Amino acid sequence: MNVLLAALILILTAVLALIATRALLPVLRGRAIFDHPNERSSHERPTPRGGGLAVIAVLLAAWIGIGSFLGDAALMVWGVPVAAFALAAISWADDLKSRGPLGRLVVQAAAVTGVLVLAPDHGLFFQGLLPAGLDPVVAGILWVWFINLFNFMDGIDGITGVETFSIGTGLAVVAVVVGGPENQALAFYGIAAAGAALGFLTLNWHPAKIFMGDVGSVPLGFLLGWLLLSLAANGQWEAAVILPSYYLADATLTLGRRAVRGEKIWRPHRRHFYQLAVQRGLGHRAVSLRVLVVNGALVLLAALAGSGQAVTALVVAAVINIAFLFRLARGAGA
Repeated sequence: MNVLLAALILILTAVLALIATRALLPVLRGRAIFDHPNERSSHERPTPRGGGLAVIAVLLAAWIGIGSFLGDAALMVWGVPVAAFALAAISWADDLKSRGPLGRLVVQAAAVTGVLVLAPDHGLFFQGLLPAGLDPVVAGILWVWFINLFNFMDGIDGITGVETFSIGTGLAVVAVVVGGPENQALAFYGIAAAGAALGFLTLNWHPAKIFMGDVGSVPLGFLLGWLLLSLAANGQWEAAVILPSYYLADATLTLGRRAVRGEKIWRPHRRHFYQLAVQRGLGHRAVSLRVLVVNGALVLLAALAGSGQAVTALVVAAVINIAFLFRLARGAGA
């Protein structure tokens, strides 16, 4: 991988995202687009919501530029960004006036299906672990779930920026270990996402001056989900599972518990493990820093999986995630 080009992409997207987010702040305030605290919130004062407008604008511009420079397939250069833009538009409308979950789910499923149907021959996502006909179906279901869990997990200052930065840089690290032009391309897209998240984090770190909103978290989940699926199709499904595994574990276990209790899982709540930690006194900054540290370990394990030690990496990642969720549940005593 061209390290100099990767560093340039990281710095440029970070600076542009910071500038765009700063420019957006007075607009959101002037239009009174605030996230007001309620009994399900983790913040204590009205905060402008919609910072994802800046993040996604910068990331999609960088994505198209990177794809054009690399001579990537038209679907990757234009199709995926157009689908992400459509999701951002629907999500922005939802940020302004909350709508039912069914319409959002239909649009997400349509965007995912469109990309999977139009994608050129990419091989099996699960490398033969599933029948060939079932492979893209399961991939699509998991992708839609990833989009939603990425949105669900955006509940405290800094956490979505940290996760985006971690997955983006993780893709680059795996690319260096595994090699190959197809993985190098994924690395550059991932670095762009990491840079945009880094620029946004400067204003979203606790105490946050701005929130991302669904307009940011939903298309980010879509874009990162596609990069992870592409990594899996390139033969690195273990690394693709390990990189987002903390988010996968926290969201899936939490929503599973709520479903068993008969709760409406799409409703806002404060029962994720990271939210429990905040409620028990650990604080936004401390929790997000811990997520960053755990994600750093997961990046190294994803690289280990890419080097041929996949079983060991998967087992250690599972142990780390279980231990981390347990410590988060203990809150300030962790």
